[in-house]
Amino acid sequence: MRLSIIIVNYKTPQLVQNCIDSIYKYNCNNVEIIVVDNDSNDDIEVILKSNYKDIIFTQMGYNAGFARANNVGIRTASGKNILLLNSDTLNLNDAVNKCDELLNNSEYIAAGVQLLNDDMSPQISGNYAMIGGLNYLLPLPYLGNTLKFIANLFKIKKPSEKLIESTLEVDWINGAFLMVKKTAITKIGLLDEDFFLYAEEAEWCSRLKKQGKLCIFGELNVLHLQGESSNTAFESTGKGYFNLFDKKGLQIILSNFVRIRKQFGIGWFLLIALIYLFEIPVFFIGLFLTSIIFGKSKKFIFEQAVGFTKNIFLVSKYIPIIIKNKPFFYKVL
Repeated sequence: MRLSIIIVNYKTPQLVQNCIDSIYKYNCNNVEIIVVDNDSNDDIEVILKSNYKDIIFTQMGYNAGFARANNVGIRTASGKNILLLNSDTLNLNDAVNKCDELLNNSEYIAAGVQLLNDDMSPQISGNYAMIGGLNYLLPLPYLGNTLKFIANLFKIKKPSEKLIESTLEVDWINGAFLMVKKTAITKIGLLDEDFFLYAEEAEWCSRLKKQGKLCIFGELNVLHLQGESSNTAFESTGKGYFNLFDKKGLQIILSNFVRIRKQFGIGWFLLIALIYLFEIPVFFIGLFLTSIIFGKSKKFIFEQAVGFTKNIFLVSKYIPIIIKNKPFFYKVL
C-alpha cells in the first residue's frame, strides 16, 4: 500500500462523505482510507458501508479526540506514507496523490499543502516554531496586537505563512492535512495521547523535525472548511485559534499550555501562564479605553472578557498537573 489516509469523524458524516468523494475522483490505486469514529452516534458507519466497499472503519467507543483516534488509524495503516486528513477538507486537483508523489521523491519526511478557505483565499498551512511558544501570545486581545507591533518594529520573522506558492521548509504543519513517511513515525513515535484536541500536531512535528525536514508544497491546494468539525463538537463559532472565550477557547488554551510544557520546559510554561493571567486586567482596561475613545470596542465585547477570565481560572486547576508532566488526558469537552 503506497498511502494510508486517516479521517477522524465526530458528528460530521456529510463532511466525511464529501471528503472521501473528493479523493475518489482521482486515482486511488494502492490507497486505503481509514475512518475512525469518536462515538458520534450518527449514521457514519451506514453511510460508509452503503457507498464505499473498501473503507476501513474503526469505532473508538468514546470521544477520544484527535491524537488518540489518529493513533488507532496509524496502527491500522499499511501505507508507505500516512496522511492525517480532516473531515472538513476537499481534495482539489488531485492534491493528495500529487503530495504523495512529491514527498516520495524528496528529502522531506513530512509535508502539507496550501490550505484554502471556502472563498479560495489562503489559510495558514505551515508555521515556524518560536522559542518558548511565544507565538501563543499573539491571539491575546490588545496585548497580542502590541506584541505584533513591537515584532514588526524590530523586523522579527513572522511565525506563520499564509500564502505559500512553492515548496517551503517549515517547523510545523497544520494537522488538517499532514502527510508523513511511515519510516519517520517508526522512529519518533505516535501522536502524544495526553492531547485531546489542538497543539498535538505541533508537538508531534517538533519530534519529527529531529529526524528530518518538513515542508509545505504550496503549489498543491486543499479546501479546508476551517473549524467546522471542532465547532460542531464544542458548539462554538469562528475560525482558527483566536476564539479564547468559550469552551473551545478553554481547550485551545489548555492544549497550548501542555504543548509549551512538553516542548519548551517548565520555565517557559510558567512565563506564558503568567502573561495569560496578566491579560485579564489588560482585556478589561482595553475595553474601557476603547469605549471612551470610540464609543465601544470595534472588535471585542464585555462578555468575551468575562469568558476569557473564566477560562483562565478553569485552566489554573490543571497547572499542578501540567508542571508534573505525567500522563494525563487533557480533555474539557
